[in-house]
Amino acid sequence: MRSKAVISAFFLFVAASMGATLAEAQTKKKVTYYSVRTGTVFRVRIESTLSSKSARPGDTFRCTIVDPVYSSKGVLVIPDGSTMNGRVAAATPAKRNGNPGTIDVNFTSVVLPNGRRATINGSLTDLESGETRSDNEGTARIEKTKHRNLKFIGGGAAGGAVIGALAGGGTGALIGGGVGAAGGYIFKKLSKGDNAEVKKGTEFGVYLNRAFSLPRYNR
Repeated sequence: MRSKAVISAFFLFVAASMGATLAEAQTKKKVTYYSVRTGTVFRVRIESTLSSKSARPGDTFRCTIVDPVYSSKGVLVIPDGSTMNGRVAAATPAKRNGNPGTIDVNFTSVVLPNGRRATINGSLTDLESGETRSDNEGTARIEKTKHRNLKFIGGGAAGGAVIGALAGGGTGALIGGGVGAAGGYIFKKLSKGDNAEVKKGTEFGVYLNRAFSLPRYNR
């Protein structure tokens, strides 16, 4: 009788284990992913200083996501305080002929406080979205059209950097938005070449080039 009881208990244990495994598998299948749309702009804060004088292609850096990010359905997928990883695509130091230094960057992934990671394709942008163009006299004007890839360019206040492009690709009018600017666009005549220095704590925008998906954020 004892052996039958032991065998029965064993089969009950196996059945319970299989049921728990099946329930767990079914629970995992129910995870819903939500899309973050192309064109979403993340507000981020850089956690280390970048300089066109010392930066090299392939260098990596980290930013903190300042504002929470919601899916296209209004679901929280990325909380504030998450990390965004960036990479230097190209860096050119300032030159004697008046050309300012530039840093071209892209953004490759986000890491949530709960450890979940997602690969992204992001580009630098100003916090005020829009587009600037220059006429043949080097004057900048606003075009509220599509996003375009921008760079950090030397010539900002106190030897910092602005986000924009050089009219004609060389010296002359600098067009674009100030790093972390509250609004509007600026242009500035460059009298000499300045290295671009993006100081720790600077805030700017990251434009999402391709949609991606994450589950609802849970701590």
